[in-house]
Amino acid sequence: MAYFNIEKIKYEGSASTNPFAFKFYNPEEKIGGKTMEEILRFGVAYWHTFTMDGSDPFGTGTMLRPWDKFTGMDLAKARVEAAFEFFEKLDVPFFCFHDVDIAPEGSSLRETNQNLDIIVSMIKDYMKDSKTKLLWNTANNFTNPRFVHGAATSNSADIFAYAAAKIKKGLEVGKELGAENYVFWGGREGYETLLNTDMKLEMDNLGRFMHMAVDYAKEIGFDAQFLIEPKPKEPTTHQYDFDVATGYAFLQHYGLQDHFKFNIEANHATLAGHTFEHELHYARVNNMLGSVDANQGDPLLGWDTDEFPTDLYSTTLAMIEILKNGGLGRGGLNFDAKVRRGSFEPEDLFHAHIAGMDSFAVGLKVAQKLIDDKVLDNVVENRYKSYTEGIGLEIVEGRTDFHKLEEHALGLAEVKHQSGRLESIKATINQYLLRAYAGE
Repeated sequence: MAYFNIEKIKYEGSASTNPFAFKFYNPEEKIGGKTMEEILRFGVAYWHTFTMDGSDPFGTGTMLRPWDKFTGMDLAKARVEAAFEFFEKLDVPFFCFHDVDIAPEGSSLRETNQNLDIIVSMIKDYMKDSKTKLLWNTANNFTNPRFVHGAATSNSADIFAYAAAKIKKGLEVGKELGAENYVFWGGREGYETLLNTDMKLEMDNLGRFMHMAVDYAKEIGFDAQFLIEPKPKEPTTHQYDFDVATGYAFLQHYGLQDHFKFNIEANHATLAGHTFEHELHYARVNNMLGSVDANQGDPLLGWDTDEFPTDLYSTTLAMIEILKNGGLGRGGLNFDAKVRRGSFEPEDLFHAHIAGMDSFAVGLKVAQKLIDDKVLDNVVENRYKSYTEGIGLEIVEGRTDFHKLEEHALGLAEVKHQSGRLESIKATINQYLLRAYAGE
């Protein structure tokens, strides 16, 4: 059966008034020698798109979904049918899921795995006739009450084992479906209070857990890129994967830095007190940028609102980092975003994804022009010019010490500063954005 009474979404250009058409995302248009589809590598999040019901801490679900007339495994199968219809009509190359998104948990782990096997087989059959591939999968080790005290960082060794068994199955599923990546998000890998927490034991156990995952992936020949998705808080007070810097330090400390990169979510960046581009930049300069969860948060709300990205300024700065990274490699732009609670009709799922895809398409085009014209490169190069000659060059090349630096400083009559011209820089970015809208 058809779940969406909508034709395939096509590119119609910025003048189009068709709400079911791309205005800026043209998958075949080449930017810097590659098509938009090749660069952006859009993915649909199975959980927010096909399982979310619109409930929040203050209200029950509002979403109207034609597949919700089913229950149990019948519901899981209907969601697969709806998902691949949605993928085809939106014409996206990738999708992502947690294990519990695609199949219901059973009365035991054995029954849960049996449910997964049935749905994974069904997904694999659908993928044979679909262009849409699996960007990444992951295990949900945070929703069920068994994970009340964490998963790999739980105080219970039994729960540690249970979490490991779920990851083991997830790696097998990833291999079966040809996943490009496998994501680790420690939804409850953190603590509420240090008063009852052995932080060192928990972090050591998390390190051991990650090494076991690396070893098992090698054992079964699963060569996907491993990704850690940082988040600072919510649901725990403090999570061990707080941000990219914290996660990178963890990986280095436990000798895992060669096996993982980061899946960076915009809303998680802002919850950590950073900008989206900050997290992307930090990962990029350390060669750790792997993939992106594309969304945005509400600055007036202090939690993970997971809104579809529509801020063109943000998508432009994000795409600058992604392009300077040489693209996302095996990663992609997964819309870990949900329609608002009041946008409850099935058609709203298309409106939301179109808006997000168009927003990143604009960001891509503007970012490429800014890079081609060396707008920001020239600004930075000029600002740090003092390190390309004289004492600055000696500092960079390691040819000086405190004695020489003191001698240089004592001889300074005055230090001349140059303006940062931040307002002018932002105005220039605005100019490029407006030119893109005008088609220049």
